[in-house]
Amino acid sequence: MTFGNSSSRRLLASAAAVLFAVALPGFAQVDASKSTVIATLKQMNVPVDGAFKKFTAQVAFDPAKPTAGSTNLSVDMSSYDLGDAEYNKQVRDKEWFDSATLPKATFVSTAISPAGGNQYKVTGKLTIKGKSQVVTVPVAITQQGATQTFDGSLPIKRTLYDIGTGEWKDTSVVADDVVIKFHIVAAQH
Repeated sequence: MTFGNSSSRRLLASAAAVLFAVALPGFAQVDASKSTVIATLKQMNVPVDGAFKKFTAQVAFDPAKPTAGSTNLSVDMSSYDLGDAEYNKQVRDKEWFDSATLPKATFVSTAISPAGGNQYKVTGKLTIKGKSQVVTVPVAITQQGATQTFDGSLPIKRTLYDIGTGEWKDTSVVADDVVIKFHIVAAQH
């Protein structure tokens, strides 16, 4: 999908950066204040949650035609918050997210298939730190009036995306397994 000329794309990008959510024709308006993207890792076998404070999402989903749906999520990697300024600074460095060079992680869906009840399998390309993998995410979708809620979690291996290089490539201190959990609230317009 293209968004017109370069001026239109710049305007759209600016609006997304300010609002953290984008409403496009056919897409739901994402409520960033009610939505979350959290990555949970284990450091020395202790779970540690970090929240991405800035992200944009475009979601188009009709439960009557789920296979026609689509989603596009873009996460600002420098917005990862572990609750400590020093840790936050460290994860932005080249060994971890390298957010100065590769500021965004993205998920772009390629297929949505029903999995029974309000469960769906969303397949797409996940790109983090310039490395891409095709993944399938189980998602529970609920609807109340015009509001849709998308909940899911995706386990990944951080080393597949070069997250934690150099001395941090060793997974004995920070485990290779990371779980990305999301709760996206959107309203049809």
